[in-house]
Amino acid sequence: MDNPAAALVFRDATDADVDALVELIESAYRGDSSRAGWTTEADILEGQRTDPEGVRQVIKAPDSRLLTVEQGGRIVACCQLEHRGVHAYFGMFAVSPTLQGAGLGKVVIAEAERVSRETWGVTEMHMTVISVRDDLIAWYERRGYRRTGKMTPFPYGDERFGIPQRDDLQFELLVKELA
Repeated sequence: MDNPAAALVFRDATDADVDALVELIESAYRGDSSRAGWTTEADILEGQRTDPEGVRQVIKAPDSRLLTVEQGGRIVACCQLEHRGVHAYFGMFAVSPTLQGAGLGKVVIAEAERVSRETWGVTEMHMTVISVRDDLIAWYERRGYRRTGKMTPFPYGDERFGIPQRDDLQFELLVKELA
């Protein structure tokens, strides 16, 4: 991918996208297909990352949007944006494993920040990342996010979020000031 922004179409997801989005998100984080990229969680979580109902909830929620990215008519990335007062929440971020490492993620997160700033006038973007994901946290830090040390527990026992393969999982809040 010489130019990661080449011919990208950004739009809000619709109900018609649910199956393709679930497939994308699962492929980026779970199972053997996720190992083609670097964002895999296959070594720390088994089971599902999301399901059609979870994706539909993000699409339908007030003050929320599921930004969908197409290239060549195919969904290649997505992220959740949710307006939460003075900040926006960034989540459900997925890039097709075969396109990871070429700059597409940088383009998507920059667009998500721009859209959040322009749509809601927010001054910060918040996200939570599994705290043992050092490589992923480092990637976000290079994008201007900072670790806060604020942790929330992983929902052990709720298989909608996966089946943990270790007992030390928690989420850390990362924050970025938006200019």
